[in-house]
Amino acid sequence: MKKTFALFFITAAFAAILVSSPEFSIAQSFLDKIEREYGTFAKRRALALVQMMNDARDLDDMGKMEKVNDFFNQTPYASDKTTWGVSDYWATRLEFIGKDKADCEDYVIAKYFTLKELGVPTSKLFMTYAKSIRYKSAHMVLTYYETPRSIPLVMDNYNYKILPASVRDDLVPIYSFSGDELFNAKQAQIGKMVPAAARQKCPWDELIITRQKD
Repeated sequence: MKKTFALFFITAAFAAILVSSPEFSIAQSFLDKIEREYGTFAKRRALALVQMMNDARDLDDMGKMEKVNDFFNQTPYASDKTTWGVSDYWATRLEFIGKDKADCEDYVIAKYFTLKELGVPTSKLFMTYAKSIRYKSAHMVLTYYETPRSIPLVMDNYNYKILPASVRDDLVPIYSFSGDELFNAKQAQIGKMVPAAARQKCPWDELIITRQKD
């Protein structure tokens, strides 16, 4: 009997290994680049991001969103003027990790591309430009629609809980766009969120995290 149970658990564990998704990793050359440009702590943050993604890779969409939302919300908020010296700048995920400072659209971009790499369908993810009633200012959040008719869930750097938009009466949605439309939204200068840094030519998913077989 004991042998039967032991065999069952060994077989189950082996099956779990077979069905698990590949691990994420960053090339050493890229880690060296991060360290050269931003320092040792930025390299550690990049490694922490990879670890978080490996912890989240086999979760359902909600589990992935919670992990990603919690990870990026640990980064302190700072205005673009403070971080970049310009009134508005849309940072890449690499810049987000490197600077360890962000404002609302930076959180959204970093969360979007990380969830995309984790396999959350981009058809369910939208970047939503809104007005914050509390702060009386333009704001951006990442929203998730389980179905096209669902009430979206809101991932935000103001309120760390992932909540349905129906209970976020502190936000007034104005316009939503998909990640594929991100460049067009940037060029369209939505509201006052005008990316002023003309030198930004790199893609927003610049910090590429690859998958490896276990």
